[in-house]
Amino acid sequence: MSKYKGFIILLIVYLVGAYLAGKLLAEEEKRPTSKESPAAVDKYPDMVLIPAGEFTMGDNTRYNWTFMLAYNIYDGPEHVVYLDAYYIDKYEVTNEQYKKFAEETGYRMPRCWNDARFNRPNYPIVGITWDDAGAYAKWAGKRLPTEAEWEKAARGTDKRLWPWGNKFNKYKCNVWESGEDGLRATKPVGSYENGKSPYGCYDMAGNIWEWCADYYDQNYYYVSPSKNPQGDAPRGIAFRHMHRVRKSDFAAQKHLKNK
Repeated sequence: MSKYKGFIILLIVYLVGAYLAGKLLAEEEKRPTSKESPAAVDKYPDMVLIPAGEFTMGDNTRYNWTFMLAYNIYDGPEHVVYLDAYYIDKYEVTNEQYKKFAEETGYRMPRCWNDARFNRPNYPIVGITWDDAGAYAKWAGKRLPTEAEWEKAARGTDKRLWPWGNKFNKYKCNVWESGEDGLRATKPVGSYENGKSPYGCYDMAGNIWEWCADYYDQNYYYVSPSKNPQGDAPRGIAFRHMHRVRKSDFAAQKHLKNK
């Protein structure tokens, strides 16, 4: 799974419900998707339930190429992690949603707000800091996901490399290779129906980079707890996240060589 996501240095908030989903039936926990009651759907609109259970986190593949801040990428060791049930947003946070937050709170707008490539209402908000993301999440009554929560929502429980499977497909996500006529810009959230994750989350690969709650620590996987890991500190960026499923890839072809 890729741990870089986005074709430009832009950051986005992907929110996870702060509410745990409660105990699920054992047979339901094993399924890659989950059924929600009408009441839950009404309570958490545009969110999906990620059932409690185990999944494989990390990737044992080593990458010997340089990409921005990363080099000699290693996302391992692979390890099994158990997570309690939680809700996570189905879509990236849009400019329209962030604008409402800023208007109600007086919060500052990102510096690229007036850039016509990125500022349409149904496009994902970009150019925000980790603190901006946390402020929005708190206002929305949610929180940032941990790296483990993000990864399970993106790849499911079958160790897939991309949200849709194990083979990269530039037509299922907005990546560098997907640009039409040289256009490099974001796209409306939820544009790739066939690129959804096993749980129904959109744009888990491609479009923009996303913030997670954890700090980055290259060695964290060696010491992380096997149940509900929180990261080594209560903040961080998805830089560690070179999981192939997370990357909207400047270098997808380089990744394909390692498959």
